[in-house]
Amino acid sequence: MDKNAIKKYAVWARQDLIERVTQRAMKYGITAQSIGNPNDENINDYLLSPTEKRQRQALISKIQTRGFDQVIEEVAYTWFNRFAALRFMEVNGYLPSHIRVFTNDEGEFKPQILTEAIHLELDGLDIKKVYELENANKTEELYKYLLIVQCNALNSILPRMFQKIEDYTELLFPDNLLRKGSVVEQMVSNIPEEDWTDQVQIIGWLYQYYNTEPKDKVFANLKKNIKISKENIPAATQLFTPDWIVHYMVENSLGRLWLEGHPNESLKSEWKYYLEEAEQEPEVQKQLEAIRKEYADLKPEEIKVIDPCMGSGHILCVLFDVLVKIYLDYGYTEREAAAKIIENNLYGLDIDERASQLAYFAVMMKARQYDRRFFSRSLQPKVYAICESNAISQDVAEYFCSQRPLQSSYRSPAPPTASALWAHLKNCPQEVGGSGFGEAKDERGLKQALSSLLTQMTDASEFGSLITISDIDFDLLYSRIEEIKNDDSFYKLDVINQIMPLVEVAQVLAQKYHVVVTNPPYMGNSGMNLILSDFIKKSYPDIKMDLFSCFIVRCGDLLTKNGFMGFLTPYVWMFIQSYEKLRTLIYSTKTIETLIQFEYSAFEEATVPICTFVLNNNKINKKGNYVRLTDFRGGMEVQRIKYLESVENPKCGYYFQISSDNFSKIPGSPVAYW
Repeated sequence: MDKNAIKKYAVWARQDLIERVTQRAMKYGITAQSIGNPNDENINDYLLSPTEKRQRQALISKIQTRGFDQVIEEVAYTWFNRFAALRFMEVNGYLPSHIRVFTNDEGEFKPQILTEAIHLELDGLDIKKVYELENANKTEELYKYLLIVQCNALNSILPRMFQKIEDYTELLFPDNLLRKGSVVEQMVSNIPEEDWTDQVQIIGWLYQYYNTEPKDKVFANLKKNIKISKENIPAATQLFTPDWIVHYMVENSLGRLWLEGHPNESLKSEWKYYLEEAEQEPEVQKQLEAIRKEYADLKPEEIKVIDPCMGSGHILCVLFDVLVKIYLDYGYTEREAAAKIIENNLYGLDIDERASQLAYFAVMMKARQYDRRFFSRSLQPKVYAICESNAISQDVAEYFCSQRPLQSSYRSPAPPTASALWAHLKNCPQEVGGSGFGEAKDERGLKQALSSLLTQMTDASEFGSLITISDIDFDLLYSRIEEIKNDDSFYKLDVINQIMPLVEVAQVLAQKYHVVVTNPPYMGNSGMNLILSDFIKKSYPDIKMDLFSCFIVRCGDLLTKNGFMGFLTPYVWMFIQSYEKLRTLIYSTKTIETLIQFEYSAFEEATVPICTFVLNNNKINKKGNYVRLTDFRGGMEVQRIKYLESVENPKCGYYFQISSDNFSKIPGSPVAYW
């Protein structure tokens, strides 16, 4: 895979899409300086259709809320995500129509969807319109129409990647995609088709490189003492994790959990980054045997795994692969495993909506890889963008807690705080009578549940998975949502689009997992904005130095006792004095199972030296496995080769086995395993 070509394309594509989306906005009288009158019907002698007028009004409303630059950026990356998803699906034969949208069967930039236009069978396709555009030789307009219909047709199987395109996103569709040098033509020409067969790699690198310029701008601003805003946290912190490191983390956490209770030498041999258990003292061995009995009782359907900072879904896909092996070991077929993993096992969260779209898409494609009919099974993965409660209006909250909107003299011009909402809800009259909600449910209990949800999810899209959730009656909230789905209220869509995602995310954050694997964000407290900094100081006072250290503690809270967590982080926590409390916490409440310390500059994508490690969420005085690769220069591939050599030959000289209890005997308690 040519990462340089992918990077060059992604950086250029972002600039090109932003420029062309901006030009489309200008056509409708909308610029960064002026958004015009939303009721206009004629723009520069161009008469708007009723659909265009409605879409333009929606665009203006969005810009008034989010700002021009932010909306243009969002539309640009939405189309980038969709084009990448369509390209991946056509190359791998996953499009239900089996008609290529960008190339012909020979891989040339001659879209098959155009040559087969009159023979297409797509939901929503108006064949009369196809004939009209063909007869008028309006090829570009026909291609735009066919792409939009194809995206809309995919909504039924991939709703979170291909939302129905009937809003301002369609209005800002880039022009002239069939020309040489377009964002589509360059994608086909510059990225070899074989690269699209590696789902994890292509999606992850495209996402990271698309964010290159925003990330550079964030770090340039930090030098000017401009803190990282909520919107820029993803660009500043997202890193694509090398594939072999993900396998190391997953095989030594999820894989270890399974093998400890279900020994299988054949299965173990498939996981080449798995480290064998060190030989333990007799008393430790007895403790481990008791824990293994607990693991042995686990059935595949009962295992819960999560990446709380999932990015574009790389770790989730490897977790999926290992879970499939576990199901096969237990006697299931691949097809059965794919469905059960989506239904029972796999969870993911991220604060970045565009990353969550790609992670969602990656998991769906992974399921399709194991089950050719997966798209027809109406299953959706539990991977979400973390949303916040800040914008929930009082009217929507009132309606949710009653049979119908309560008549109140108070109407807030802006969303009130969660505490203000709860104070108001407590004073609202009870809705009773008829077939009312008040008769069927404890309305005060519902108000309490909603208030707790709104309070705890305030600013959640900034704090991400670091927030903790407790004391929420999810059954009551879901029950009310199901009732509302059958309602015809004006507020129905607000509940489904605003409150239901909050409930889904909060429930994921509230439950316990057997395995947590993640590459958490790296951000020192000097770069945090005031809101984030205050939250970290209050919630994680002893380990507030960096977001990654907070995540180590938070992931322990997400785990069951004796669960496993795998990380890729800077290795400063192993030695620096300011992290001594974190080390003490790890030594006293957890067990270091395995750890790899890399050469200082091995990870080119990060500007800090890193390590990867797996912890058990219980204190066991056992020997862990440590691999010291600090002397081997040459990048991540050299590190991988040397690691595998240490697995084959533990006497290589850079492989160590020691209990972390020994580290506490050294002043400062460093992880001085050698």
